[in-house]
Amino acid sequence: MSYKPPYTITSKMVNLISAISEELTKIEYNKKDIVTPRLRKKNRVKTLAGTLEIEGNYMGEEKITAMLDGKKVLGTYEEILEVEGAINSYKEFENYRYDNLDDLLKAHKILMKDILTTAGKFRSINVGVGSKEGVSHVAPPCGLVPNLMTDLFYWLKNSDEHMLIKSCVFHYEFEFIHPFSDGNGRIGRLWQSVMLYDWKDVFVVMPTESIVRDNQDKYYEALEDSGSLGESTPFIEFMLEVILNTILKVGNKVGNKVGNTLTENQLKIIESIENNSKISAVKLSQIVGISKRKIEENLAKLKELNILERVGGTRGHWEVKE
Repeated sequence: MSYKPPYTITSKMVNLISAISEELTKIEYNKKDIVTPRLRKKNRVKTLAGTLEIEGNYMGEEKITAMLDGKKVLGTYEEILEVEGAINSYKEFENYRYDNLDDLLKAHKILMKDILTTAGKFRSINVGVGSKEGVSHVAPPCGLVPNLMTDLFYWLKNSDEHMLIKSCVFHYEFEFIHPFSDGNGRIGRLWQSVMLYDWKDVFVVMPTESIVRDNQDKYYEALEDSGSLGESTPFIEFMLEVILNTILKVGNKVGNKVGNTLTENQLKIIESIENNSKISAVKLSQIVGISKRKIEENLAKLKELNILERVGGTRGHWEVKE
C-alpha cells in the first residue's frame, strides 16, 4: 500500500479504545431495549442540531424535529436549506458504503443541494480555512484534490487499522484536504459516524456530533494541533474521548435507566406504544400477555416515572417522553 496518513499510536489511544470497547459491550447487551425508533429519532435530531450548530446554524432541536415531522418552521431561506440538506443526507446514513468515494460525493450532493452549484463535486479553487486568529490552514491546491481523495479512500479500503483509529484519521485527513468549497465539516463528521456505524450498528443511536458541538473549541484546537505537528495524533486522541463520552452518555441515560429500572413488561408496553400511540389497554394486554388490570397498573407507573404521558383523554393518545 503506497499511501499511509501520518499518525502515531499512543498509550492514551490504546486505553481509550479499550474503554470504548468495554462500554459498547454493556450497551450491546441491552441493544434491543436501546435501539428503539424513538431513540433513533431523538438522537438523529441531536446529531443534526449538533453538526449544524458547529457551522453557525442555530435552528435547534425543536425546529428540526418539526421539519422531520413535515411541519413548516420560521428561519432564513439558507437556514432552512441547510437543515433540509442535513436531514436528507442523514436519511441515507445506513446505506452509505464508508470506503466508497462515490457515496461520499453523493452525500455531499444531497447535503448541499440548492446551496452550491458544485454540490457533489470537488472544489476548483484554492482555499484557506479560517479561525478566530485568521487563516489557520491553507488547504492543498485544488488540482491535487482528486488524487489526494483517491489515495485516502485507497488507504481506507485496504488498511487493517482498528476502525476507531481509521475513522479518526479519515476525519482529520478529510478536513486537511478540504475537498469541497463548502460543507466539509458536516461531511467529515457524517463520514466518521458512517464508519463507526459500519463497525458497530449501535452507533446509529450515538449522537457523536452533538458532543463535538459541546466541545467545539477543543475540536478546532485538536485540528490545529495536528496541523502544527504534521500528523493526526492529537485529533485522534480528542475524537476517541468524544466517542467514549458519547457512549457513556447514551449508556447512562438510556441503558442504565431503562435496562435496570423498568420491567420486561414495561419495556414491551413502551415499544408497543412507540409503534401505535393510540393502542388500547386491551390490545396491550394481548401483546404483553398480562391482564388488563396489570396493564393499567404499569401504565400508571410509567406515567409516574414521567416516561409516558396521556394526551387528550380517552379518545387521545400516548406519548413516550424522556
